[in-house]
Amino acid sequence: MTRTASRVRKTKETSIEMSIELDGTGVTNISTGIPFYDHMLDQLGRHGGFDLTIQATGDLHIDTHHTVEDVAITLGEAFREAVGDKVGVRRFASGLYPLDEALVEVALDLSGRPFMVWDVPTLECLPLGNPAFDPQLAEHAISSFATAAGITLHVSLRRGTNAHHIIEAAFKGLARCLRDAVRIEGSSLPSTKGVL
Repeated sequence: MTRTASRVRKTKETSIEMSIELDGTGVTNISTGIPFYDHMLDQLGRHGGFDLTIQATGDLHIDTHHTVEDVAITLGEAFREAVGDKVGVRRFASGLYPLDEALVEVALDLSGRPFMVWDVPTLECLPLGNPAFDPQLAEHAISSFATAAGITLHVSLRRGTNAHHIIEAAFKGLARCLRDAVRIEGSSLPSTKGVL
């Protein structure tokens, strides 16, 4: 069985086409018009082992918020569809993920119950890249993804000072946890309720 999904989302603010294959090799083709965000989404695909294609255009002349949010929502919906009924998945995953001075803890559950804790102090620095990615959008992007994907997610900063490093460690940690959580290791649904 191939665990894949495709999504198209068109609004007055954005136009998005994407596909994901969970059992891929980490090949990505990503263009959102926001280079730093493309870099983070590339990390998600590569370190998650997901083949990920995202083509997005948005009202970047206003700001990057709409594009970041809509891509995250659409990716979460595609991820949720690709995971399917979750029979046999590992379900839980967690770990500590370093990038130079930054150390981020990520823990998640493919619970079907969207919830996120973002225990990362407000990242005060100049926007990253051009067009600019406001570092405060990292929380919104990951939260929008988690909500649309129906996962419970905790992200905590253990230490770090560089906003780029902190955000990248969070995306890489999310990717590795997703990779572990979707791994098939059985033949039953990992839930005492009988539903996820």
